[in-house]
Amino acid sequence: MKAIVYEQYGAPEVLQLKEVSRPAIKDDEVLLKVFASSINYGDLLARNFGNTPPDKMNMPFFFWFMAKIFFGFRKPKIKILGNEFSGEVVETGRNVSLFRTGDKVFGYRAMNMGTYAEYVSMPQNGCISLKPENISFEEAAVLPYGSLTALNILKKMKIEPEQKVLVIGASGSIGSAAVQVAKYYGAKVTGVCGTERVEFVNSIGAEKTIDYTKEDFTKSGDKFDLVIDILGKYSYSQLKNLLTVNGRILYISFKTKKLLQMIFTRFTGSKKVICGIAPVLIEDLLEVKRLAEEGKIRTIIDKKYPFENAAEAHRYIESGNRKANVVLTFLHT
Repeated sequence: MKAIVYEQYGAPEVLQLKEVSRPAIKDDEVLLKVFASSINYGDLLARNFGNTPPDKMNMPFFFWFMAKIFFGFRKPKIKILGNEFSGEVVETGRNVSLFRTGDKVFGYRAMNMGTYAEYVSMPQNGCISLKPENISFEEAAVLPYGSLTALNILKKMKIEPEQKVLVIGASGSIGSAAVQVAKYYGAKVTGVCGTERVEFVNSIGAEKTIDYTKEDFTKSGDKFDLVIDILGKYSYSQLKNLLTVNGRILYISFKTKKLLQMIFTRFTGSKKVICGIAPVLIEDLLEVKRLAEEGKIRTIIDKKYPFENAAEAHRYIESGNRKANVVLTFLHT
């Protein structure tokens, strides 16, 4: 089969089209023909991980070190990127009972990666589900990563109807899902993003969208019950004045200092810092499927690239001109 392979860390040019062996499935696995795969923040980070020092990663040093062990210190151990996919089951192991040949599916491989390829294998009890029937393969392929994270964490926040929620980084995979999940729970949502993506954030249901390049939202005077900082770019001191009396700041990405602030605010005052980590759960993917079928969560595609042009797609995202989701498509003969 054909796959996009990278054998060294670096710029998009390290992504090369090569012939590799098709995965052999185990008794409890299915083989999938990939129709579409997303390009998300994790792909960009993994591709250039060799040039990413601890202070450039929005997580504590321990997480960076463990990721280095997993992905490789000098050269990539996992040589095919991509963790979100949609496609069709073409083969099943003899113990598989949850899927059958011909099923249209979507799912998430997390750090195992591998979806920049014509075929990929998945355990039947992994993070894989039948695809929502009302959306395309391309739309399904950009749905799992952000939606799984946002749904899992926001369920724990117990958002109540009419609460005011601010999402900083509202145009990314997690941010756009957080806008929609918060609205599903009845919140009034304000999104923060760059100029190129204001229209996108408006289109997914934000009641108000702030262009951070034109307005300092931290000094707006507005008050929120929940502030969600997707990339952890803003400090507690910058955000605390945005909170209502019992408001909370939720960091999806965070450094050690924010973990310490979470502990400190747990015992002092009424405003809280929360650092959220979302496990990958199949029950969350099934709920994402339901919400997509009900029209509560939707995805918008900015550009589609043939998977052979993965390097070009990476360059486009890194240019800063991306307006919505970018997806790789596969043409099987």
